[in-house]
Amino acid sequence: MNVDVISERISNRKAKEIYELICRQTTVSKIELLEQSGMTVSTLTRHLEELTAQGLILESGFGVSTGGRRPILYETNPAYAYVFGLEISRTLSKLVLVDLGMTKLEARSWAMTAEMTPDVLVGLIVKEAQAMLAHHGIAISDVLGIGIGSVGPVDRHSGVILEPSYFPSKGWQQVPICKMLSEELGIPSMLDNGANTAILAESWHQRSQSFKHLLYIHAGVGLRSSMVSEGKVIYGAVDMESSVGQMIIQTDGVAPRDKSGNYGALESYVSLHAIEKRAKSAIKMGRTTLLTQLVADPEQLTYVHMMEALQKNDGLVVEIVTEAATYFGIGLANLLNILHPEKVILGGPLLAGGELFFQTATAVAIRKAYYYPAYQVVFSRGGLGEEALAIGAAVLVMNRLFKV
Repeated sequence: MNVDVISERISNRKAKEIYELICRQTTVSKIELLEQSGMTVSTLTRHLEELTAQGLILESGFGVSTGGRRPILYETNPAYAYVFGLEISRTLSKLVLVDLGMTKLEARSWAMTAEMTPDVLVGLIVKEAQAMLAHHGIAISDVLGIGIGSVGPVDRHSGVILEPSYFPSKGWQQVPICKMLSEELGIPSMLDNGANTAILAESWHQRSQSFKHLLYIHAGVGLRSSMVSEGKVIYGAVDMESSVGQMIIQTDGVAPRDKSGNYGALESYVSLHAIEKRAKSAIKMGRTTLLTQLVADPEQLTYVHMMEALQKNDGLVVEIVTEAATYFGIGLANLLNILHPEKVILGGPLLAGGELFFQTATAVAIRKAYYYPAYQVVFSRGGLGEEALAIGAAVLVMNRLFKV
C-alpha cells in the first residue's frame, strides 16, 4: 500500500506546517504559532479551525495573559489515529501499538530463534496486531500504518531488508518486509534502520528540551549509530547501515578482525561476540573466574552468563568489560571530535548490563574530547530504554503526516 495515503490526510501544505509545529511542542499558543509560522492571523486561524474540525488537534485551555485576553493553547489529538511500531533485531523482535502521542497501548516481543524465519515472524506479527486492535476496539481505518526499525543494511525506499549478518535463522536476505506486512494487514508500511528509528523516538521524547543535535549509538551484536539535527535524521550519500563499528582504532600486526570487516575495527573489540570471545579464550587459558561455575563448556558461554558474574564482581569479567568500554570510549571520543553533538544517547545490550560499561566509556570519551571542558556534552541512556527502536518506527510513520 502506498504511504502517500498518510500524507494525504492533511492536504494543505501550510496546514501541514502548523500541525508539525504543534507536534514538536507539548502545547503551544496561537501567538507562538503566529511567530513560528510567519503566517497572517487570518491564514493561521483558518488552518487551525480546519485541523480542529478534522480532529487532528485540540484546544487544551488557555495560556498566561501578557496584558490582554489569555491565548488559546493547542495540542495534537492523540486519539486521532494509531500506529504500529516494529523492531526487528538479531536477538528479538518487538511490536508496539501507540496513539499519536506515542503513548504505548500494548506491546509484544518474540525471541529470534533458529526457527524465526521471515514468514514465521510476519505471521506472528499479523496475528498479534489484529488481536491488539480488537482488544482496544480500534478500526483498521484508524491505523496510519506500521513502521519498521530493522537491523541493516536495508533499502528504506523499496522496503527491503538486504543482507544482515548474525541472524539465528535462515532466510533473512532480500526480505520485502514492507510488502509482506502491508499485504497481510492492509495498511501502509515504512522501513528504516533501527538506529535511525531509535533516535527518532528519543528526539520525540525530548522535544520540549533544548537539544537540537543528538547522536545515538546502539552497542550489541554490532555497533550502529545515527544522528538527528533539528528533529530530522541525517542520511548520508548512500542509504546503508552506519559503519561506525568499522572505525579503525588499532593498526598493529595483531589487530583482530570481525568477519569481512577492517582489521583493528572498533567492533572487533566492542560487541557481544568480541566480549564473549575474550572470555572464552581466558577460560581456556585457565583464568580463575566464576564463569566456570555457570557453564561446563566455555563454548556455551553467553553474555548473559557474563552479566551474572559481573553482578558478583567477578575479576575476569570486570577486566573484560572495562577493556571493551575503554575501547568504546575511544571510538565515542572520535565521534565527539568530528560531530560535536549536544547530547549522546547510548543504547543496546552492552549499555543495559550495568553501570560499569556506561561510566567507563563516557569517562574515557570526556577525557579524549579535544575541546573539553569548553565543549560540554550530555550522555544518557535515553528515556525510552529498549523500546526506543519500536516506538521510533511509529514516529517514522507519524512524521509522514507532515510530508509535502
